[in-house]
Amino acid sequence: MRKPLWWPVPLVAAAVICLAAAAFSLPPAPTQSAASQSTASATHWVDTWTAMPQLTEPANMPPAPFTQPNLVLANSTVRQTVHVSTAGRQLRLQLSNAFGGADLPITAVSVALPADGKAGVSAIAPGTSRTVTFDGQPSVTIPVGALAVSDPVDLSVTAQSNLTVTLYLATGQASTNITSHPGSRTTSYLLAGNHLDDADLSGATPVDHWYFLSAVELLSTTRSAGVAIVGDSITDGRGSTTNGNDRWPDALIARLQAGRDTRDISVLNQAAGGNRVLHDGLGPNALGRFDRDVLAQSGINWSMVFEGVNDIGTATPDPTTQHQVVQNLIMAYQQMVTRAHAHGIRVYGATITPFGGNSYDDPDGYREAARQSVNTWIRTSGRFDSVIDFDRVARDPANPRQLLPAYDTGDHLHLNPVGYQALGRAVPLSLFR
Repeated sequence: MRKPLWWPVPLVAAAVICLAAAAFSLPPAPTQSAASQSTASATHWVDTWTAMPQLTEPANMPPAPFTQPNLVLANSTVRQTVHVSTAGRQLRLQLSNAFGGADLPITAVSVALPADGKAGVSAIAPGTSRTVTFDGQPSVTIPVGALAVSDPVDLSVTAQSNLTVTLYLATGQASTNITSHPGSRTTSYLLAGNHLDDADLSGATPVDHWYFLSAVELLSTTRSAGVAIVGDSITDGRGSTTNGNDRWPDALIARLQAGRDTRDISVLNQAAGGNRVLHDGLGPNALGRFDRDVLAQSGINWSMVFEGVNDIGTATPDPTTQHQVVQNLIMAYQQMVTRAHAHGIRVYGATITPFGGNSYDDPDGYREAARQSVNTWIRTSGRFDSVIDFDRVARDPANPRQLLPAYDTGDHLHLNPVGYQALGRAVPLSLFR
């Protein structure tokens, strides 16, 4: 197996490292006893799973009868499964109304372990269901553009396991602008009526999307921290197996869990198919969402930026336009690094993988030239704290403009599970120690 190149670039000064250390210890309140002060300083909240919130496209809305004119999921139960990174015994949920056209009234929420631990099933394991509250109340109304963080819930989860979250909406959301993550690659279930704690949702409608749920946090030790990945469909997992959790970030999670010194590191997939760095598309542009999806997340020590192919591939294939795209991408990457460093977060850059033979490819090669220019800058500029050369991992040595055939889904842009395993293996675990 060819080993990818990576370059450590120690850019973060000691002062920034001190800021990072300070950011992940909770100062004890003056009224606490010595024992409670010790407990408070030894734990903090860290995201163990995330999904990038998006405005739901018409094709990804809940099917009829769950969507009606200006009303979605009225008197409906939504059961969905997520795959956590790390282990913990107490969790919190984040529910998002980032793109809702009206307030989001959540009537009741429960969390449980899925039957047999499987992803994408509608049944839950007996005796594991827990009621989720918000400031002690069973319901919450989330204003337009806001999110809600639940109260802590006592429920033990193991690393790389699945978790079931069930929502009940009595009145529904009074708008067809709702928040979701369409590219879940995981099956959720919709059923009319209140079935919050039902052992199984018999007769439910399956949909491969997540609705409203944007993060799961675990109460963790001071050793724990997260890496947030900013990306597009290649990170979101197009080409991976539905309910298989075999995206490249999942492969990275498995490697981190296998190491004694890295098993407290969570991997947060903040990617969306069709996303771009510079312009809105499927979801807001990466430069605009960086604060929400990285800086505002709980317990982040590191970020990875693996995005830009959609900016190149959707821009006009002429030398002037592509040159400007290159310059704008470089500026955007530098902005992300600057903002992350101000929060004590290290940023790793990943090179853009090939798209030769895809519709993004153009006969004159202007887009390929732009990809090469961007990758050269990522590798040599020294702006990122380290570089992961996904291009070298994924390309065909006999034709470097194209993906290795064994990794190609057939569209010459997205990778299959074998290719995603290769990307996951290419990330040096030393970056997270």
